Amino acid sequence: MKSSTHIMIVDDEETICEALFAWFVKDGYKVSTAFSGEQALECLQENSIDIFLVDVKMPGMSGIELLSRIKEKQPEAAVIMMTAHGSISAAVEAMKLGASDYLCKPFDPDALSLLMERVMMQKSLQKENSALKERLLEQQEAAADIFIVHSEPMRQIFSTVDEVAPSSAPIFITGETGVGKDIVARAIHFRSQRTYGPFVAVNCGALSESLLESELFGHEKGAFTGAMKARRGRLEMADTGTLFLDEIGEISTKMQVVLLRVLEEKQFLRLGGSQPVSSDFRLITATHRDIPILIKEKQFREDFYYRINVIAINIPPLRERLDDIPVLADHFLKRYVEETGKHLEGFTQKALDHLRVYPWPGNVRELKNVIERAVVIAKGRIIGTEELKFLDPGKMPCETSLTTLDELELNHIRSMLSSCDGNISHAAKKLGVNRSTLSRKMKQYHLTARN
Repeated sequence: MKSSTHIMIVDDEETICEALFAWFVKDGYKVSTAFSGEQALECLQENSIDIFLVDVKMPGMSGIELLSRIKEKQPEAAVIMMTAHGSISAAVEAMKLGASDYLCKPFDPDALSLLMERVMMQKSLQKENSALKERLLEQQEAAADIFIVHSEPMRQIFSTVDEVAPSSAPIFITGETGVGKDIVARAIHFRSQRTYGPFVAVNCGALSESLLESELFGHEKGAFTGAMKARRGRLEMADTGTLFLDEIGEISTKMQVVLLRVLEEKQFLRLGGSQPVSSDFRLITATHRDIPILIKEKQFREDFYYRINVIAINIPPLRERLDDIPVLADHFLKRYVEETGKHLEGFTQKALDHLRVYPWPGNVRELKNVIERAVVIAKGRIIGTEELKFLDPGKMPCETSLTTLDELELNHIRSMLSSCDGNISHAAKKLGVNRSTLSRKMKQYHLTARN
């Protein structure tokens, strides 16, 4: 860790800079020196410094002023003030402004080393704390979408998620592109016993076989041209956490054999390495492909399929869970209203109906993009069909513009309510159903008596 820690000594006395430089280099640190505050700031523009040792009193820019400038440019850096006994009050004042500690001249070598170790430990704890906060924020952001479930199919899926999350069994998620396979994978991770471990995601379909191999297994220095230093792979990074391999249906049968061995042994070799690396991770895979067909076509190994498909979760497309559409649309509307600062109150009923009859070939991801676009172009305080006119189902390819039974039922109920001037009892009689059945259907389709 010391070799990666960069220290800068800032003092107008060259002898002090030289002595501290020699001391810290011997101790294994990377060290730079500057003889003025101005010179230190110039160096800071081109380098990332972890710890500064700054003299309180210097010609030109004082140590206190330099402290303020450092905190503006690199707030995470630790700053230790150096002072003579007569200037301790200034050093204490500097600590109130953000300095980590102070040293009195002349320096006690042992005290200096102990102070540096303490500052490094503080920085390490701060780094861990920041990483934890970032992970928790990521969890909260993911949860915002994870819990937007309203339809019965999605309720069943998240009931399954609650059941399987505590185990370490491999999970295989299927569904069309954009249905939210990654969100379900994150939900499983965040509800598991590995929640404080890393969630490492890899899109297998976006990488060539050679790049995927390097990405997963990492490599040793000199393993191939351009490998200037050793690098950890995603399998190693996922230790104690979850490894999510998206688009697993795109990997070669050769890679399937290699991964099958890793899953059995929980060990692997970095590219160019000879020492086995162990990693304890939970595997979640996902694909939009029909794997049984790929198995018949000899494009996917049956033994690998059974190894990753211990628990299967299939996410239905958005067009098969219409109850989720208005809830998701409202969620995304609130998100983009907050981002853009626009004052939008919601959707007209016709706009919601428009969203429900659209076939959503891109599923939730497409809905999210559509709402973002609607928010951007909206001119009033509510989103209507004008902001969604680019979603006209009649302009879709014929195979996706066909009217479904749900759409026929929705349009027929709306038409009957309109012809009966919103009288639910009369509409129910004309439809040949009782009033409670029609009311239930209206609730299902989010219809009001007057549309």
